[in-house]
Amino acid sequence: MLVSDVLNRDSAWLVAHDDEAVSDNERQGIATLAARRMLGEPMAYLLGERDFFGRTFRCSPAALIPRPETEHLVEHVLTLVEAKTSPTILDGGTGTGCIAITLALERPDARIAALDVSPDALELALENAVHLHANNVEFIQSNWFSAVQADAKFDLIVSNPPYIVPGDVHLTEGDLRFEPAIALADAVDGLESYRQLASGAIKHLHAGGWLVVEHGYDQGESVPALMTASGFTEVCTLRDLAGHPRVTAARKPQ
Repeated sequence: MLVSDVLNRDSAWLVAHDDEAVSDNERQGIATLAARRMLGEPMAYLLGERDFFGRTFRCSPAALIPRPETEHLVEHVLTLVEAKTSPTILDGGTGTGCIAITLALERPDARIAALDVSPDALELALENAVHLHANNVEFIQSNWFSAVQADAKFDLIVSNPPYIVPGDVHLTEGDLRFEPAIALADAVDGLESYRQLASGAIKHLHAGGWLVVEHGYDQGESVPALMTASGFTEVCTLRDLAGHPRVTAARKPQ
């Protein structure tokens, strides 16, 4: 993959031309990328892209790398708004924009607001929206709901927020070492983002609207309990392909 990237050739070409000479500049480019990879830097950052829901999203250390588990979140959101004409959706902590942009492309009639506190992440998300021709997304710099108009209402609010507990050993392993800490862990107990989302969503959802969140494999009881305590009903949790609790949806009472 690294050689393909540097030479701008696909894998079939590499196999068919395995005795092809490379230039000194190409050799140096391959060696540089290989050295970074051997230090553990994620391929998505080295190549600058990652596929999500059948589309290629540009990636950088400004935002979390899109993951297959989050596709389950998107699939469930699409199911919940399937019968809704021109749904209004808010994506909290948009990062690369993969959730908001995918929803926008799957539902061109939707109106979507995508929030992030990081200006660098928003710049990346906007770049992805332009690249993928998602014209029905508005990007807003906001610390959760702080920049959302007080009277704004949505049919659905979705988020894949920071949910790792500070000091968790996983933050020092694998790809997580290179991803932005603000997108991985909150400053309290791994649940603070859900408290912010629940309190804000109750105010900014239409009656009967949904809050849908991704969470850690070990938060399958704590996140639903928090939603229930915040006044939501019809709380349900979905499992990922590995069988772990991964997505929780909760409804604002009618």
